Amino acid sequence: MNGNSYLTVQEIAEKYKVTSAAVHKWIKEGRLKAIKLGRVWRIPESALREFIEGGGEKGENKAEG
Repeated sequence: MNGNSYLTVQEIAEKYKVTSAAVHKWIKEGRLKAIKLGRVWRIPESALREFIEGGGEKGENKAEG
């Protein structure tokens, strides 16, 4: 990985008081960049900052594993 810290969907949901379904929706829509490792999504902290600062612009998600 690139030295970036990664968060889980659940961690983001708890931190921002939203449901994990909402976080999954943002990922599916391309609004929140994430990497899929096996069956689990990981969100780089830098992508979360971009999402918050940019108001959820569409981007690309990468599947790995």
